[in-house]
Amino acid sequence: MARRTIERDAALSGAGLHTGAAVTVTFRPAPAGRRIVFRRTDLPGIPEIAARLEEVESTDRRTVLGQGAQAIHTVEHVLAAVGALGLDDLYIDLDGPEPPALDGSFRPWLEALQGAGERMQEGDPVVFRVLAPFTVTEGASSYVVSPAGIGRVTVAIDFAHPLIGPQAGSYEVTPEVFARELAGARTFGFTHEVAALKAKGLIQGASTANAVVLTDSGLAEGTTLRWPDEFVRHKAADLVGDLTLIGGRVQAHIVATRPSHQGNIALARAISRTGQREGGIAMDIGRILDIIPHRYPFLLVDRIIEIEGQKRIVGIKNVTINEPFFQGHFPGHPIMPGVLIIEAMAQVGGMLLLGSLIEMSEEKVIYFMSLDKVKFRRPVLPGDQLRFELEMLQFRGKTCRMKGVAYVDGKVAVEAEMMAAVVDR
Repeated sequence: MARRTIERDAALSGAGLHTGAAVTVTFRPAPAGRRIVFRRTDLPGIPEIAARLEEVESTDRRTVLGQGAQAIHTVEHVLAAVGALGLDDLYIDLDGPEPPALDGSFRPWLEALQGAGERMQEGDPVVFRVLAPFTVTEGASSYVVSPAGIGRVTVAIDFAHPLIGPQAGSYEVTPEVFARELAGARTFGFTHEVAALKAKGLIQGASTANAVVLTDSGLAEGTTLRWPDEFVRHKAADLVGDLTLIGGRVQAHIVATRPSHQGNIALARAISRTGQREGGIAMDIGRILDIIPHRYPFLLVDRIIEIEGQKRIVGIKNVTINEPFFQGHFPGHPIMPGVLIIEAMAQVGGMLLLGSLIEMSEEKVIYFMSLDKVKFRRPVLPGDQLRFELEMLQFRGKTCRMKGVAYVDGKVAVEAEMMAAVVDR
């Protein structure tokens, strides 16, 4: 299975739903492995914001990526079309802070991307397969996730409004089903919420031209429905968009009750940390051996699955009963020593530094200088898979400070902050 991007550029213009800003979005092909990246072409240096969970800044009525003046609001409609089409690599250029609302649905984005054609590229797409059922609860939103050979979302909502009430729908996440059943569903809101939302700086560009507007008893003048259950269809498509921030295609059946952006992001984080990831490996063991000096039995990293410059890295350690330390820690009750979990975390962090110095990696070594805020949350046992996520907090000269978290089955096992220095061998 090859990676996908678009064949040629495509652009759409309009006003944003929440900011009201006039913005043009231009989709451009991206090279294999680049993933989905937003670029603010209106700002100096054209800052990039990757479409990934770590960039989520707010989930208040929309999903916001990035911080401060670089933030991009209401990304879920664009990303739903990207995810439904299974695109892996794409540049999304904006000359403002928010993609335009257009007609309030996902269809213009889908049609623009379809019209740009499809190009297959080298490399395997990233796929997250759910292997065992689990649940996620976030506020009033709840999700049941179970294994499936395809992506499917089943969504149930219940609003105390005569045109909504309880609604439910189930949809495969394919280009054909998305185009037919979900793409045309528009965002919706209630007139009694308008003043409060505007006071918060939201819905500055909203109107009956880009949203289904509901009064207490029915539809506002100038509003018609495309389906009687357009509301649940829109919620299902929003879920597809938020899940795209996982950074890969999801193979699971997700049953969502009263989904929200906040709940969707919590769900996406759970899938990213518990699902079996396939494809898109940034560094295999051979590449790791080329960069860091550690060797058996002290090499504690099996692969690197994500790396973003010198900002962030994700590595995997598979813990087996054959690990030499289990012979003495403890016989009959094997537990991975906490200091070795920290060491494995440090090795992943070292890859973040040495990976950018590959041409000099044989001349350099990483010395760790201090550990802080170390917490051991749960034991790590044979058969566990440790997922290390490290973020660069500060990098000056030859020293740096990083924050690391180790997960097992999506639950925090160990967390720590560490300082390190790059020194000559």
